[in-house]
Amino acid sequence: MRILIIEDQARTARELQKGLAVSGIVARVTASGEEALQLLQAESFEALVVDVMLPGMSGLDLVRCLRDEGRVIPALFLSAKGNLEDRLQGLAVGGDDYLAKPYSVLEVAARLRSILRRLQVPPVPGVQQVADLVWDPHTRHIARSGDRIDLTPKEYAIMILLLEHIGEVVPRSQMVQAVWGMDCAVDPNAVDVQVLRLRRKVDDPYPVKLIHTLRGVGLLLEPRGPA
Repeated sequence: MRILIIEDQARTARELQKGLAVSGIVARVTASGEEALQLLQAESFEALVVDVMLPGMSGLDLVRCLRDEGRVIPALFLSAKGNLEDRLQGLAVGGDDYLAKPYSVLEVAARLRSILRRLQVPPVPGVQQVADLVWDPHTRHIARSGDRIDLTPKEYAIMILLLEHIGEVVPRSQMVQAVWGMDCAVDPNAVDVQVLRLRRKVDDPYPVKLIHTLRGVGLLLEPRGPA
């Protein structure tokens, strides 16, 4: 695994880089969000480890910028600020996980591997279509009415889960397991944040609604509304 660490504290970055190397994770280090954007244009990385409090562009702004550009590279936030509001803010801008300092390097490595495992979607033969939504599993592109929809990794994982169960109710517990992992304790608000963001992209601009909530049960994917 090759990742990019964005951390402005040189000692912290070096210790994290060396610790991850023991776990077989090769890390490059940069000290700012602006430099990270340049590196991401020039090189390929499987994931990001992002300090929230960076000089200039914050870690939150960096990940928000990447998501706005349609970049789905996984991002793990590290921060000294670890209360519920901070964690939810990290998820809301498109982060895939959030770990408060002080942390164990072994846990950082484990969470990175967990994120990448969750994003591994089994190959599906052929293009799949529901109403005007088209999913190409080979390119990972999702579009409605010919307009490409760019999703974050968590949004994409939820969407694929729904596409794999068209017309069936997907329980919240199944979404948590698919997106966050079986042994992960997830605040209910974190699930709601991801579903809300997904709806804004997939349903809000279009007359036919596809994602429906069965209160207290889960989500259902089926077309409803004007033809």
